[in-house]
Amino acid sequence: MPELESMIEQKLIEQLIYGDSQWTYRPDLKTEDDLWKNFKYILEQNNKDRLNGENLSDSEFEQVKNQLQFSSFYKAGEWLVGENGKVQVHVQRDTEKLHLVVMNHEHIAGGSSVYEVINQYSALKTDDDSNNSRDRRFDVTLMINGLPMIHIELKNKQHPYMDGFWQIKKYIGEGKFTGIFSAVQMFVISNGVDTKYFSAAGDSELKKEFISGWVDKDNNPVSDYLDFAKTVLSIPAAHEMVARYTVLDKDSKRLILLRPYQIHAIEAIREASKTGKSGFVWHTTGSGKTLTSYKATRNLLMDIPALDKAIFLIDRKDLDEQTTMSFQSYAKTDLIDVDNTDNVTDLKRKLKSDDRQMIVTTIQKMQILISKRLKEGTPEYNRMRGLKIAFVVDECHRAVSPNTKRQLERFFGNSLWFGFTGTPRFPENPYPQLGDLPRTTEELYGPCLHKYTIQNAIHDNAVLGFQVEHDGPKNIKDETDSSAYDSETHMLKVLDIILNKSYNKLGFQNGKGKTYEGLLTTSSIPLAQKYYELLTRVKNGETSLHIDEKVKQVLPDFPKFAITYSVTENEEGSQVNQQKMQQSLDDYNSMFGTTFDTSQIQSYNGNLNKRLARKDPKFKSRNEQLDLVIVVDRLLTGFDAPCMSTIFIDRQPMGPHDLIQAFSRTNRVFDKKTKPYGQIVTFQAPHLFKECVDKAVKLYSAGSSEDTPLIAEWDDVEPAFKKALAALRIAAEKPEDVPGLSDDEKRHFVKMFQSFDRLFAQLKAFSQYEDSMLEDYGITEQEYIDYAGHYLNVKEELNPGPGPDPIDPPVDIIDPDYELMAYSNTKIDYEYIINLIQNIVTPVDENNMTSEQKQKQIDEVKLYVDDLRKDNPKIADIMSDLIYQIELDESQFKGKSILNIVENMKNDCIEQVIDDFCDKWHASKPDVMYAANHYRTDVIVNESAIKSSINYTKYKEEEDNPLPKFKYFSKVFKELRTTLDEEIKPLVNS
Repeated sequence: MPELESMIEQKLIEQLIYGDSQWTYRPDLKTEDDLWKNFKYILEQNNKDRLNGENLSDSEFEQVKNQLQFSSFYKAGEWLVGENGKVQVHVQRDTEKLHLVVMNHEHIAGGSSVYEVINQYSALKTDDDSNNSRDRRFDVTLMINGLPMIHIELKNKQHPYMDGFWQIKKYIGEGKFTGIFSAVQMFVISNGVDTKYFSAAGDSELKKEFISGWVDKDNNPVSDYLDFAKTVLSIPAAHEMVARYTVLDKDSKRLILLRPYQIHAIEAIREASKTGKSGFVWHTTGSGKTLTSYKATRNLLMDIPALDKAIFLIDRKDLDEQTTMSFQSYAKTDLIDVDNTDNVTDLKRKLKSDDRQMIVTTIQKMQILISKRLKEGTPEYNRMRGLKIAFVVDECHRAVSPNTKRQLERFFGNSLWFGFTGTPRFPENPYPQLGDLPRTTEELYGPCLHKYTIQNAIHDNAVLGFQVEHDGPKNIKDETDSSAYDSETHMLKVLDIILNKSYNKLGFQNGKGKTYEGLLTTSSIPLAQKYYELLTRVKNGETSLHIDEKVKQVLPDFPKFAITYSVTENEEGSQVNQQKMQQSLDDYNSMFGTTFDTSQIQSYNGNLNKRLARKDPKFKSRNEQLDLVIVVDRLLTGFDAPCMSTIFIDRQPMGPHDLIQAFSRTNRVFDKKTKPYGQIVTFQAPHLFKECVDKAVKLYSAGSSEDTPLIAEWDDVEPAFKKALAALRIAAEKPEDVPGLSDDEKRHFVKMFQSFDRLFAQLKAFSQYEDSMLEDYGITEQEYIDYAGHYLNVKEELNPGPGPDPIDPPVDIIDPDYELMAYSNTKIDYEYIINLIQNIVTPVDENNMTSEQKQKQIDEVKLYVDDLRKDNPKIADIMSDLIYQIELDESQFKGKSILNIVENMKNDCIEQVIDDFCDKWHASKPDVMYAANHYRTDVIVNESAIKSSINYTKYKEEEDNPLPKFKYFSKVFKELRTTLDEEIKPLVNS
């Protein structure tokens, strides 16, 4: 018999209140009124001196309550940052303004801090709540100084912990986390055996991706609720979570709670610095190093009083691009300036200042300061040299060379150094020998203070694994002979795989605007330029390589591509490089309406980075997207674009650190439904490449790549797929057998189909995969679709919905949130159908076109139009009418632009709809037409203009039963909205 939730709750409270300096259980606090009274008492006790021994009056406490009614959890987080660690409220008492301390983050586990735990709090329905809302009871809440800070929802072992997540989401949506509960910063959910935490957010912003489990310092999971309580919810750990390990992201207006590996790294740096030791943190690429290193730098000053300054050291290129944006967003609430200028004087002023502050600066500025701006023997020189400084270096191998680090260490004799890297240098892959300079990360910075490898990150779903295929020629004796790959024939084979065999890699199954991007990296600038020119020729139809119709159906404008490299990277050819770069910039400007030239390469690169990252809503539109970028070394390190899915490598294998860095551009979590892996395709030295990849993976997964989806190759995936298909056939031999299965058998079928679908999607992602292979495997695409249809029905059927819990839970545990991965949601693109119709009336090779072939083309277009009708019947009707006219008399369309004809037909339809509306309501046609042409975001942009020009008098004269004026305007705009939504929008948004 599963443990009751009430027993789990009781045991949790017993754990929380166990021992000294722990939580105090308050069974008497059950309502909001109770909590306010308790908060008032604690506030008065902690501020006796400021209140002159006089308690707060009711009206004064109302002032306090008004300050604690936060509109969002983020707003509460901003307030909880406080000033110098003190969180305050302000009360006007007669002519005096009292500043009362609510919380002092310097008093963690002592001083004025009061820690209380409550349970079964009654969140009552209010008059403002929705009709669906009702009274709720919260499980367990942890309060600091009377304010609810951490809320816990518990389930028994029969329920998944995610039920707690959905429950919290529902309660937030119902407005239960308001009033004093609007201060909550952290949620915990558990079913006893699985325990997770996440930061507080509005119900619409609460995402499953933000949920994190806890691990210990060695990355072993801590999932039992009592172990979690001992580790994370004890004092001081719980207070530190909400005070020190919460970050406010100003740009996205959300709270970020650090993940356990980030917290362990920060604590390891703190412990090392206390004993005057340096070291490095190995956190795999893509796991949030910038955020960790920022917070580590920030906390050093709070933790180590002996430090004069904490300096976050970064390379100028990083500061100019993504890191600046991240830092500025984090630092806005910390009152720290991120200075991305070359102002060395400002750096000097900050170092001379007596303020204990965090400074963010570049390695370049620091070098200029000590080598050119300070005179030896002067007071300021001696003062600088005597500073006790902690340097924190993000991407420490790229930012600071061994030689530069030695220069800085010799100048700042009292310095500690903490390096962050995703790819440390080991004895197996050291720096080149340069005199007696250090060659490994440990020699440079000291011991590894904390480690979080690719293997750990994949296990935690922090990053994706990799799917690798080696498509280089297999029959070359000397794979290192680069001349074997230096031909247009080889390059066309590479482009064929990128353009025609990467349908699933680049996410075409997601549909237009939701596809992914790829990088093509080559060994040199001239080769990158050759690829750019060849790809231009391919797109223009000037080569033997053609883009498949299947690809054009989704993206008629594929591929949209660009190139980036440093124009000073090769001094010999710099003039040629500049000319060629300008040509490619002209193409880019033409594609996106920009105006870059070679003097603005930095701005172009910034624009390119943002376009690839797609974090700005503007770049969600297909018109603003790229499919492929050709690079040499740019973008292969330190670049974050979650929708980047694939790197195509046409060059010799790089060193282990460079390989993993390059691979890691592709494995950011984006949408695990269609992007379950980062994809890597190599085109040279397949045997050597496989060897190098295996070594790199082993090195950077801490010597072990077993039992982890780090690398998936065809030879691993295909047998697993065949096995999954056999298991599916056993569960249900044919799709039509599924409805006749028992509930237990259906549950088993669902589990088997999920496993099969996952592997089928993975198999489809290989360029080696062809649809024709399905026959050999013993399944057809139609059978898969039929299985998928039955799967969706059965999954819905097995969903128990609300009701009592089953006595015996099902044996087969299925993933309720699983979404089909191999299923394609693509629709034939509007422009593609236009091009097909154009080819019917004006064929490329008219002489060889028989009437049967032409009819076949017409029939094909009719099928596509029928498919389009499901989503846009208005456009489908126009196209059907056009095809009918073509069949009656094709000659009237010969040589004419079908696109223009369809656009004119659309405009005629719009004109007619607007005429009918204006005739009925006596509205101004130009004003209504303007509203129609600008109706993109469900807003009538010129509503007042339409209202002022409308002729109510004429309407009243001509209408038998006219509406009164106030009803008339209401009816006009209601009908206009309906007309725009149902008649106009489908025509303008095709």
